[in-house]
Amino acid sequence: MHEIADAIVTYLRRVAAYDTAVVVVQLLMIALVVWLVMRFLRGTRGARLVKGAIVLLAIVFVAVRLLPGSDDWRRIEFLYSQFLWFAFIAFVVAFQPELRRALISIGQARIFQSRHSEIEEMVEELIRSSAYLSRNKIGAIIAIERSVGLGSLIGSGTIINADLTAELLNTIFYPGSALHDMGVILHEGRIAAAGCQFPLAESEEVDPSLGSRHRAALGLAKESDALVLVVSEETGRIALAYEAQLYIGMTQEAVREMLTELLAPALAKRQRKTQKEGEGS
Repeated sequence: MHEIADAIVTYLRRVAAYDTAVVVVQLLMIALVVWLVMRFLRGTRGARLVKGAIVLLAIVFVAVRLLPGSDDWRRIEFLYSQFLWFAFIAFVVAFQPELRRALISIGQARIFQSRHSEIEEMVEELIRSSAYLSRNKIGAIIAIERSVGLGSLIGSGTIINADLTAELLNTIFYPGSALHDMGVILHEGRIAAAGCQFPLAESEEVDPSLGSRHRAALGLAKESDALVLVVSEETGRIALAYEAQLYIGMTQEAVREMLTELLAPALAKRQRKTQKEGEGS
């Protein structure tokens, strides 16, 4: 017991001699890694297992560090080092699904994706959704945020923060749903919020035959640089508002070209070049 007490005192003196700033930075880095791991595993079967493993390893690590440096106690330190290898292998086996999901998430991160491919995917989902809504005469209004932030309008609605899919948009605007009457806002290619109230343009600025969705689209296009896609509930016609202008009765192909041109001019130029080369061959 005397050897253990001396080892604890020696260890505490050694810790006290460390640079405080370095220790704080190291602890913050460790805490950040642990937080990211727990955030990723939140809601999975491995969350509790990780918590238990972290507590166990921390206790064993401190206990081994506090052992005396004599040969009698070095056997335990050796066994601990071998145990860490066993724990690592067990971790890989036990968390194989979670590790696979983590690698997939890293591969799908924005830094590995082309901005043009993201815009293409977003435009195609909007075209698929508008085609369905137009065919079934389901009213809709969707704003695509650009350089002017729409945070205040997002806050006025119901936060969704979901990947953009045509199926989700169709569900939001389906008649009878709680959010179908108001607008949807897209932020960085994701559905940020639904049920958002857009500012209305003056009634004399819009054709009397058009409804409140078109007034809201034009109103938002006058107050920001957002692109606003509208589907008429009465006629099923598709309209697009931007830069204080409202373009009515657009075809799906025209919407695709205009959205691509406004969101990614370089991509639109490349597509036109490819199309011309295909026609010339």
